Amino acid sequence: MKRTRRQGAKVTPKANGSVEAAENNEDVSERIRATLAAAIGEGALKPGTKVLEDAIADHFHVSRTVVRGALGVLESDHLLDRRRNRGTFVAEPSIEQAKSLFEARRKIEQGILELVVERATEQQLDALKKLTDEEEHIHSHSDEKSKTVLSGKFHIELAHAAGNPVLTEVLAKIVARLSLVMSLYEDERKDDCGADHHRMIVAALKERDLTKAQRLMDHHLADIQGRVRLTEGQAERHTFLAVLETFS
Repeated sequence: MKRTRRQGAKVTPKANGSVEAAENNEDVSERIRATLAAAIGEGALKPGTKVLEDAIADHFHVSRTVVRGALGVLESDHLLDRRRNRGTFVAEPSIEQAKSLFEARRKIEQGILELVVERATEQQLDALKKLTDEEEHIHSHSDEKSKTVLSGKFHIELAHAAGNPVLTEVLAKIVARLSLVMSLYEDERKDDCGADHHRMIVAALKERDLTKAQRLMDHHLADIQGRVRLTEGQAERHTFLAVLETFS
């Protein structure tokens, strides 16, 4: 019996250590996922960029197995594309995928507005109004990174005000994938994401005027989609311009 207890005493710390190591790996994996997702969303990692697993492993001081776990999540979210015998790359949405994403976003955001009118508090709407003021300030300056970060923030915060976490999660994933679409196919570049549109949408929501808010949102999203040229040539042009910018 004593011998059994001594063996148990030795095993328990190892078991606890294994659990702690697993939890730590999960935390680091989530940090890797969040880091890459942010870099993709902000345009720092362009469509078609190869993801260097060894560099990520060295930076976060983890094994490549942990890195692959994080990449697998991003692949399931369609932000990364694993190519056999070639590695993992930032996804390059096809024209058909781009059209489907725009269509899905418009349908989802119309439903979100309906819930916001029903559920959002005045405090939440005031916070959205404050965000539009922040957008106006940012867009009057030359901080390109901040402009990019703000481009989808209004829509995600609007979804939060709807009070449905599932819709918020779905919209966030669509917005992230559309950032890749804009990188590949955008034709008409503008300095804003429609801050004036956002302000008008909030005003309609504060009046609890669903029809007006939905009409304004539809116009706003149509404006964003109108900035892209969904042709294969446009995607190739962006890729070639990126090479010129790197080497010139």
